[in-house]
Amino acid sequence: MQILAGIYRGRKIRSTSVQAIRPCSSRVKKSLFDTIGSRMDFEDIKVLDLFAGFGSLGFEALSRGAASVTFVDQHVDSLKSLKATTLELGVQEQTRVVSADVKAFLGREGGVFDLVFCDPPYSWQDYPFLIEKITRGGRLATEGMLLIEHNAHLDFTELESYSFHRDYGMTRVSFFSALTGSSDETESNISGDL
Repeated sequence: MQILAGIYRGRKIRSTSVQAIRPCSSRVKKSLFDTIGSRMDFEDIKVLDLFAGFGSLGFEALSRGAASVTFVDQHVDSLKSLKATTLELGVQEQTRVVSADVKAFLGREGGVFDLVFCDPPYSWQDYPFLIEKITRGGRLATEGMLLIEHNAHLDFTELESYSFHRDYGMTRVSFFSALTGSSDETESNISGDL
């Protein structure tokens, strides 16, 4: 597994053979970043990578110009790999690795992000909570984007925040936008610290 483009192109992302962690394939990652890149400039954005796994999506965004990435996972192998890659790339100042349950993290942590990746296990049941908490809960910048990777049989087209989706075999990535009028929605401070 490696970074596809940007300043860290070709650099390896640390991983293990643990079956519980399902990294995004290179084909899907390339397509996703082409899609994102046609809609947003990566330069100086703040990124949140939930259920980060080995951090393939977050490190790719960082390589393409993101100002910062917050990785959230609670799997011990994920956390070790994330920290190792952070050290190898020398990006400790631009990254934050958080050991936490995603629901707990979203319930207690603040911060506004321009791009949110969310790749829960396929057995995950509470997608509406994640989508609502991020799109209406003030986590997503006004022009921000949430991507959720899930099984292709799930359909979120009826949700207010839904934008579009891309299918990759049995995998679907749904894209969502921030809902305006949220009580605690704020503009993203691109230059501020996390």
